[in-house]
Amino acid sequence: MTFEKTLARLEALVEALSEDDVELGHALALFEEGVVLLRAASDELARADAQVKLLVERADGTFDLPDHRG
Repeated sequence: MTFEKTLARLEALVEALSEDDVELGHALALFEEGVVLLRAASDELARADAQVKLLVERADGTFDLPDHRG
């Protein structure tokens, strides 16, 4: 799932959990799904942040992302 789709699903979960008539079992299932998605989104953001920190500016003003995989 893309980061954008993950965020959209998280927004849908928040909306569903905000309903007054959501059953407890369903609310728990939605919450658990949200936790999994939140962790995935957080991991994706951490990877993107690490890549941004690795950007190297070239002499011509462009940027390069060196391949730092072992």
